[in-house]
Amino acid sequence: MAKIDLDSLSIEELAALRDSAADKLMEKVAARRAELEAELEKLSQYDRPAKKSQAATAPVVKTRKSQENKAENKTDEPREPIAKAA
Repeated sequence: MAKIDLDSLSIEELAALRDSAADKLMEKVAARRAELEAELEKLSQYDRPAKKSQAATAPVVKTRKSQENKAENKTDEPREPIAKAA
C-alpha cells in the first residue's frame, strides 16, 4: 500500500479520501456480515431447544459496601459543624 502524505493534501482531497475509506470499510463490513450470517445458517442445523439460558434472566446488581455505607450515612437533616480544636 502506498503511503500518502496527508499534510500535502488539500481539504477537498482529504474529504474525498475519507469518503473513499468509509465506502471501502462499509463494503468490507457488509462482506464480513454476509460470511457470518452464512456461517450461522450452517450452525442453525445443530440448534436444539435449549433450557432457559442465563442470558435471558435479568442480571443482579450488587452494591459495593462503600455505596451502602454512604447510603446509610445520608440523611435529610443538615449536619452540625465539627468544633475546631483550640
